[in-house]
Amino acid sequence: MIQQAEKLLQQYYGYPSFRPGQKEAISHVLDGENTLAVMPTGGGKSLCYQIPGLALEGTAIIISPLISLMKDQVDALNSYGIAATYINSSLSTEEQRQRMWDMQQGSYAFIYVAPERFDAPSFLSALKGMKLSLIAFDEAHCISQWGHDFRPSYRSIVSTLQKIPNLPVIMALTATATQEVIKDIKQLIHVTDQHVVNTGFARDNLSFRIIKGRDKREFVGEYLTQIPNESGIIYTATRKDADQLHYLLTKKGFAAGKYHAGMTENQRKQAQMDFVQDEITTMIATNAFGMGIDKSNVRYVIHYSMPMNIESYYQEAGRAGRDGEPGDCVLLFSSQDINLQRFLIDQSPVEEKKKEEYTKLQSMVNYCHTHTCLQQYILDYFNDPSSAKKCGKCSNCTHDGEEQDMTKEAQMVLSCVKRMGERFGAGLTAKVLKGSSDQKVKQFRFQNLSTYGIMPNYTEKELTRLIHFLTAEGYLSPGQGRYPALQLTQEAVEVIKGEQPVVMLVETTTAKQDLDYNEEYFEELRQLRKTLADEAGLPPYVIFSDATLKEFTIYLPENKEEMLAIKGVGEQKYEKYGEAFLEVTRPWAERAEQKPKPTRTSEPSVRKKDPFEERPSYIITYDMWQEKRPIKEIAKEREMSTQTIENHLFRCAKEGTDINWDRWFDGEQESQVMKAYDQLEERKLKPLKDALPETFTYSMIKAVLIKHDLM
Repeated sequence: MIQQAEKLLQQYYGYPSFRPGQKEAISHVLDGENTLAVMPTGGGKSLCYQIPGLALEGTAIIISPLISLMKDQVDALNSYGIAATYINSSLSTEEQRQRMWDMQQGSYAFIYVAPERFDAPSFLSALKGMKLSLIAFDEAHCISQWGHDFRPSYRSIVSTLQKIPNLPVIMALTATATQEVIKDIKQLIHVTDQHVVNTGFARDNLSFRIIKGRDKREFVGEYLTQIPNESGIIYTATRKDADQLHYLLTKKGFAAGKYHAGMTENQRKQAQMDFVQDEITTMIATNAFGMGIDKSNVRYVIHYSMPMNIESYYQEAGRAGRDGEPGDCVLLFSSQDINLQRFLIDQSPVEEKKKEEYTKLQSMVNYCHTHTCLQQYILDYFNDPSSAKKCGKCSNCTHDGEEQDMTKEAQMVLSCVKRMGERFGAGLTAKVLKGSSDQKVKQFRFQNLSTYGIMPNYTEKELTRLIHFLTAEGYLSPGQGRYPALQLTQEAVEVIKGEQPVVMLVETTTAKQDLDYNEEYFEELRQLRKTLADEAGLPPYVIFSDATLKEFTIYLPENKEEMLAIKGVGEQKYEKYGEAFLEVTRPWAERAEQKPKPTRTSEPSVRKKDPFEERPSYIITYDMWQEKRPIKEIAKEREMSTQTIENHLFRCAKEGTDINWDRWFDGEQESQVMKAYDQLEERKLKPLKDALPETFTYSMIKAVLIKHDLM
């Protein structure tokens, strides 16, 4: 049956082969074996039950945690021409009754339901009389009492299912599960070790960053100004932060919405709809918003405050780049975040879980202070077998500053902890090292210690950060519980003896990734997609993903055959939308001097190795540009798009390299662009281009803005 599955993949989804783990998981389900699939967000989990649901006879029941997620999934399936629906509390009684009737008649291949639906005797009775193909638990970590988002209603379904005489194969899928959670799920739904498919948690397209010591509002404002047209989510820890940040950003003219539990249901629905439909680009939300979003073209996720645990952080950050395109995951850290999360844990009514939550919080704090690879740290947390490899993209991996030998400073800190009896936390230790006259220091007579005041040139904030770093690197253990008490580890003893050096990195941010697609064409295709989506009442990404649109701008399809050769275009999608997009891409192809051919593999195509790869790619481009060679000629020789070559040169300009701007624009054109820019209320590329003569290209406009440090 796997051959049939591969055919369905091509026919409906437009992909030539499965991603890692998909084929194995699908094979298990088609063989009638209960299966657990652990795959990262964006790894294609939904296909693992959708393909078997199409291949097997009967109706697939998908248990999904949030109403909004069901609607997105159903919209996507319907766009492929697949009969699917959902039954939940958002429907009227009459709508529920009609869908239940249609369900019993076998009208649907897929039915999405909330876990609470299984409490209804009528629903359970209907299932007993139906031919079921499979039952799938989406977001299966909700089943486990050890999961970060445990839901008792999810867990109770397992015993209820035993009442169904025609029980089909059961599947569970999750993106965030520790080994403890995996073990729990296996026992609950009777999955053997041979039928657990764990592809690991690595997200190769994501870049992780920790930003410290920055004004958070200022950072967000600068960040959004640089990427005005990209979709993203900003997570805040409290409703108050969400409200304040939303007010500030909308006041500055950003297309932002907000989402939190303090809003009415209709307000939340409208906010989510605006975001999914690309009416707004930025969603500012508490963690009430996340699991219910299936939007594939989220380009960035910013955490305005540190989350409570790694599981929550990785799932929320994983909302970026679900389409496989690059995603930026930024965590804005301040020490106050730790106190807030401790306070929230203290509010929990479940006393026995607090100790576990404090331990998880410490792992999150360590993440914010480690200088190892950030993705590697997360993978280690989940015991991922692929964690030995550094990502090469996070703010720790791409650091271009100098390493600092902090061995002497570390010895001072560790000695102080020892002399304080290993009974106190980072805050008081920092005060002693600084030489503070704080009352608590005097209370314990720490002013009499030999380590009192031995680091006067550091602020208490800097010392606290150093202590957190030493904890993250394993030289100090914070213990467990509400109030961490620092203790020395064996590694600390080696540092004190001078047998182990301690090295810190100066913090920095990652450089922007090079773009291989034509941004101007992409914006035009995105507008067309938005129009078609509005007419069909669908989220734009359901028409075609951003990744597919970008490939259109690279490969410039001129006919059905060429369009079907692009990933993400299946027969069903082509019949509905193909010609509309071909009308736009054909003229581009006719004007192009050359165009590449798509490789049609499941993995991204690999560009030919550059003979000068020991130098940064953008520097090679700059050197060729200095020889006064045209951009098109450079692009052809380097087998890159002209857009990428331009971006290389713009990057050089931002780094202070001399650029001959006369090759892009003259004085009069520069003056016109700046005048139009000053008159705009919404200072974004598209409105700016619309305000200028048609002869002004995006490249010319961007060059002017970059010269004036406005991009």
